[in-house]
Amino acid sequence: MKNIFITGATGFLGGELLVDLSKRNEVNKIYCLVRAGSKEKAMQRLKKVFDFHGDVFDPERIIPVQGDLAQDDLTECLIENKMLADVNYIVHSAANTSFSPIYDKLVEEININGLEKVLKWSQSLKNLDSFVYVGTATICGKQVKNRTVTEDESPNPNAEHLVKYTYTKTQGEILLHKYLTEDKVLIVRPSIILGDSRPWIPRSYVIMWTLATVNFLRLIPGDAHCLLDMVPVDYVSSAITKLMFKKRKYNVYHISAGEAAATTSELLCETIAHAFPDQPKFNFIGREMLKDVKLWARKRLNDDSKLNDYPEYLDYWNSIMDDTSDLRILMGGLDPYIEFMELGQVFDNSRLLEENIEGVGQSKPAHEYIKNSIHLLENIDIFEAALEP
Repeated sequence: MKNIFITGATGFLGGELLVDLSKRNEVNKIYCLVRAGSKEKAMQRLKKVFDFHGDVFDPERIIPVQGDLAQDDLTECLIENKMLADVNYIVHSAANTSFSPIYDKLVEEININGLEKVLKWSQSLKNLDSFVYVGTATICGKQVKNRTVTEDESPNPNAEHLVKYTYTKTQGEILLHKYLTEDKVLIVRPSIILGDSRPWIPRSYVIMWTLATVNFLRLIPGDAHCLLDMVPVDYVSSAITKLMFKKRKYNVYHISAGEAAATTSELLCETIAHAFPDQPKFNFIGREMLKDVKLWARKRLNDDSKLNDYPEYLDYWNSIMDDTSDLRILMGGLDPYIEFMELGQVFDNSRLLEENIEGVGQSKPAHEYIKNSIHLLENIDIFEAALEP
């Protein structure tokens, strides 16, 4: 029986990992690092994770550990907690995933310094089998465009990044090998995690808000045909938990759609269009038009702008927004995601498929599995999400 310590257990992917791990026969106790003012409040937060989809919560096995990756003495607190001395697996899924530059300092503090605190503690564990680090396939950098990326290409310390988040995940992988031997490390790199393939409300609308925004606008300053590598959170969680407890051929895996199941913005929009047939048809006008869209929102669009060639959409925007400045908020949040989408990156998943894990085959394309939750787009507050992308 194995004992597990997990960070990020109340998050989007972390919540799925916690529930999946709790259902495995190999698992004894799961210690969860939780930000809370008391043990009771920490327990309540964990119980909500299980209540969300009606899973069984066992307080004898799911044990909160009050703490925060940002606290200065986290390493010392974990070492002094004798209850944690029997931990066999650490699953580090916590991260600040913001793309907004106003959070860059916090992203570094959590994703690099917070990780290092946990790594320092891990060295004190006599029975540590594996440190499972949840990274991201997008650490390959912005110079990689329109091709399939393999695991061996990362981490590249010279990679150029669109956002601080991917930079910190690169540094995180490098940091792992400073503290742990290779046989103790399992690095899992999901591609873009979009929604849940099951017909229920996902734990978070992260990334899904971009679809909701596209559905709202209908005229999109982006490329419709760039390949997008997207996978549902339940697929990612299943792959990670099953990789943890098997004899593996590698210590780094992409958990991705790969070439066989990559999608495009056009295909996603076709799925959306079937669910919302009364709205204007989707039209992609290229990212070079983004500046003009922002100018229109500020009522400063030049008369000779090509954006004026789409009067029906400009009239539509006027009809759905009380203030055109709202469009600037949406575009400010959407812009970095459009940049990522237009890189055309697909992530090789042959290592994962080679393991031939029961229940973890080739994932479905996002434009297929998202049909189960496409109706939920109307529930998303796109303006709130755009302010904290």
